[in-house]
Amino acid sequence: MKKSIIVALFCVFGLVETNAQVTFKPGIRAGLNFAHFSKGGDYYNDNYTNDNREFDSRTDFYVGFYGALKLSKFYTLQPEITYSRQGANFVFYDNNDRRVKQELEVSYLSLGVINKFTFNGKFNVHVGPTLDFVVDENFDTDSEVDLAFMLGAGYNFTPNFGIEARIKKGIVPVLDYSNGDHTNVVFQTGITYTFDVK
Repeated sequence: MKKSIIVALFCVFGLVETNAQVTFKPGIRAGLNFAHFSKGGDYYNDNYTNDNREFDSRTDFYVGFYGALKLSKFYTLQPEITYSRQGANFVFYDNNDRRVKQELEVSYLSLGVINKFTFNGKFNVHVGPTLDFVVDENFDTDSEVDLAFMLGAGYNFTPNFGIEARIKKGIVPVLDYSNGDHTNVVFQTGITYTFDVK
């Protein structure tokens, strides 16, 4: 009796379909990153005031692979591996009131597990965590690993081709200094292509 109730509840929420066929299809995703660091402690010395500096967005790219494990009509579990170039443009004014801009670059190999919920066969919502490993940087990072969370949406024009937009927020400080608590913030927009596998 208890098992029947549990199965019925899952069916109501669309997580399990008794007549659904589980499928797995690989795919690729690629697009643009618009990345910056969150506000936090001071990166440089106290000769500059907080009001005179900020982290502007820098534009770069991401590219990766995924495996779409479709478990029901509405739900797909999607493991991903992505190369993501992120960072920020650090802008401040020196003692001579000159505007100085320094590009801070950090690249990650990102391992993600995305939960994808599909509506009307085309529109989908994405949510899930990623574990990011630093593979390249031009400054001293506070940690070689970042834990981040994704939230986004997509639209499939065909069963194979679609577009996506996501917000990625890291929770581990990026910069390497005593008061540092700047974290990654990334807006991603790009295209996806899912391959047909018989």
